[in-house]
Amino acid sequence: MTYPLLKAEDLQPLLESGSAVIFDCRFSLADFTQGRNQYLQGHIPGAYHLDMESDLSGSKGSYGGRHPLPNPVLFTTRMRECGVNTDTLVIAYDDNRMAGASRLWWLMNYFGHSSVQVLNGGIKAWVQQGGNLNTDIPETQHGNFSASPNPAMVAEMEELKRNGDRLTLIDAREKARYLGQEEPIDPVAGHIPGAINMPWQSLTSDQGRFLAPEQQQQQWATLGPLDSPVVYCGSGVTACVDLLSLTLTGVPDARLYSGSWSDWCSYPDNPVATGLIA
Repeated sequence: MTYPLLKAEDLQPLLESGSAVIFDCRFSLADFTQGRNQYLQGHIPGAYHLDMESDLSGSKGSYGGRHPLPNPVLFTTRMRECGVNTDTLVIAYDDNRMAGASRLWWLMNYFGHSSVQVLNGGIKAWVQQGGNLNTDIPETQHGNFSASPNPAMVAEMEELKRNGDRLTLIDAREKARYLGQEEPIDPVAGHIPGAINMPWQSLTSDQGRFLAPEQQQQQWATLGPLDSPVVYCGSGVTACVDLLSLTLTGVPDARLYSGSWSDWCSYPDNPVATGLIA
């Protein structure tokens, strides 16, 4: 597996050599058009835009959460249009503490493409070190990438209900949502019984960069042993920040409950917990 993080100062040589395909993964859950509009206003040269709702997620149904995993055939087509080949280095960036970029990082690995990096600090870090932006839209390409899903990287709801006591279930949402004190998006507040909380923002700095590895390790150490970890969030997006952090700190086998809380709470018979674990 390629080391998951890329420093902003190391991006320019990759752009100049044409040895990587870069993706703008900016998004907003409050305004689905915001990411695309930001991209059109200025992006890292050569970057393609990936839409969270249509490119990094699949079609929504009554169940499965707000951001189901993409259809492999459609994801393959989109990657090929952007020139991704089987040996291409893929680079992802955003402006939201790497939530969108981490989603693409996880998806690429899930679909069998491990040569992928997240730009640490996102577009802000690129600009701060002197990188320029432009509004040019790159041409459609003809790559040979082929998505091959790895089901071992995901956990399903029925498994959580059946074997939850054998898993370390990690809720990546903000503490207030985990506690059930507020729920701005989904219809039910609370968390999956037995889950412990590691808010995704706590693993990054206010500048949008991942904390130093030893600081991340200290954060995870507060949760105790992580046996068979499964991470979820609201809809399977920001949980990918936790999953990337776990990989950086030596826990590469953590899985994603892709439907996350938005799937769990869509079943009225599923139990809901609030407050801290007793």
